[in-house]
Amino acid sequence: MRWAWALLCAAPLVAAPVELSMKRAVQLAVSPEGNARVQLTEEALKQAESRSAQSRAALLPDLSGAFTEESATRSLTAMGLQLTLPIPGFQFPTFVGPFTTMDARVSASQSVFDFSSIRRFQASKVGVGAAKADVNGSAEQVAALVARAYLAAVRAEADVEAAKANRTLSEAVLKQAENQKAAGTGTGIEITRARVQLANDRQRLLVAENGRRAAGLQLLRAVGLRLDTELVLTDKLQYVAVDAVTMEQAKAQALKERPDLEAQQERESSARLSASATKLERLPTVAAFGDYGSSGVGFDNSMPTRTIGISVRVPLFDGGRRDARRAESASQYRAEKVKTNDLKEQIELDVRLALDTLRSAEEQVKVSKEGLDLAENELAQARRRYEAGVAIGVEVTDAQSRLERARDNQTDALYNYNVGRIDLAQAMGAVRKSVE
Repeated sequence: MRWAWALLCAAPLVAAPVELSMKRAVQLAVSPEGNARVQLTEEALKQAESRSAQSRAALLPDLSGAFTEESATRSLTAMGLQLTLPIPGFQFPTFVGPFTTMDARVSASQSVFDFSSIRRFQASKVGVGAAKADVNGSAEQVAALVARAYLAAVRAEADVEAAKANRTLSEAVLKQAENQKAAGTGTGIEITRARVQLANDRQRLLVAENGRRAAGLQLLRAVGLRLDTELVLTDKLQYVAVDAVTMEQAKAQALKERPDLEAQQERESSARLSASATKLERLPTVAAFGDYGSSGVGFDNSMPTRTIGISVRVPLFDGGRRDARRAESASQYRAEKVKTNDLKEQIELDVRLALDTLRSAEEQVKVSKEGLDLAENELAQARRRYEAGVAIGVEVTDAQSRLERARDNQTDALYNYNVGRIDLAQAMGAVRKSVE
């Protein structure tokens, strides 16, 4: 995948255009070097893993080493030491030093009993799971974005092809009108009308070509490729039947496969554990500590010293900060539960709308196909009638306009149907599977 992405990024250096299918476009977009949204969620996952490691550190031993050497003087008077001795002529010194001290020591501490830290570590691990689900969710969203951008580019190409076909047809109608006038069975107004139609079709072709360039740039941006890359899209707008699925089946699959729901459920679990950790702050905590080292004037006359102990911390009163944190964490947990329920309802709505849209688009494809066949037949008959002299040029022009609308209707219907397929796949959490 990395070499393919690098090859496409270097496409401007290659003379031939790069061929791109929808499947390959999605693969490139969701790769580590592809769409920026995927890269950002990957970084968010690394941050969540780092936070989990920080939470775990509170449960592991803390080991440190220190070495100090100092030369000091002291004022005994400032320290409250004012001594007098009943010896004539002798006065106790009020200033001592300078003197040198040295201490080399290794210290260690270990949490023995701290349920609050354990809960925070568990919450951080669930947070990593939520970040992983966010990565999958981001990949699904990017895949849907790229698939729609690819369909828009394919539709723009279909519009250009239809505009070229309309221009070619207008040129043929104009030629036929000129032949009819030369034969004495046509009029000048019919030639003028055909020329107006040809000018309109040329204008539509220019607009369609500009739309194709814009759609291509949008696709390059969505995939994450250089904007000066020249692409050749290998897929075309076509009707591909989807497997029949009921509302219940689609909803069940969506609740099982949607990565955003999985991420939200993980966030809810993390909030629940965080709220539990705040409650457990009221419990006593036990920690063991100790140190070992050497103290003295120097290394040659130092003596080993050590400290070993256990500390017990019992929270009594902190001004209400702990109660406030507990209320805040409980509220955050309730908020995450509301978000989870709301997302489930939104998923059902997405599935229902996608199914309805897809069914409607499927009917549009059938109707547009029938309309296109009828329009082509009507134009063929009108041209034969006009050539035989039993009809005027207006009949041909009207039939030509209806054929152009029928072509546009078919393009719109195929585009809406394929977008509906992507919408249903996204609603069910299976965009990447659907394009493979």
